[in-house]
Amino acid sequence: MQLCSVCSERTPKYRCPACKIRYCSLGCYKKHKDTCLPVDKPAPSNPETKTAVSTESWSVDDLLHEDDITDKVPLQRLQMLGQSKELKDLLCNPHLRQLLCSIDGAEHKEDAMKSAMQEPLFMEFSDQCLKIVENDAKSSEDANL
Repeated sequence: MQLCSVCSERTPKYRCPACKIRYCSLGCYKKHKDTCLPVDKPAPSNPETKTAVSTESWSVDDLLHEDDITDKVPLQRLQMLGQSKELKDLLCNPHLRQLLCSIDGAEHKEDAMKSAMQEPLFMEFSDQCLKIVENDAKSSEDANL
């Protein structure tokens, strides 16, 4: 288990967007920001493919390689989502696509998710995602028995 890079006492919950160190609290962030050395990101190879919607400095790779997340879904199970006809049918709905884009582009993603969870269409989408991931997990567990 990782420890906060600032106080070395507690489990970190946050990541500095500039230098990527892990910290546990606002107090540790305030101590850290005075000495923060931003990490240079490599320039994208094709500037046209860069989306203007998301301005945060994390990537999918950051999320997939988090060591301290207990609810992490293995990449193989995530790939099952792309093979689902039900999900593809749901994603044909322009309102759902707009909701997903607004969450992705939101400055406060947690608040955007809470708002989206009030939409029945988004709930149907998230339930379908969970069903696919959980059914695959159960199939894997049953195969191991």
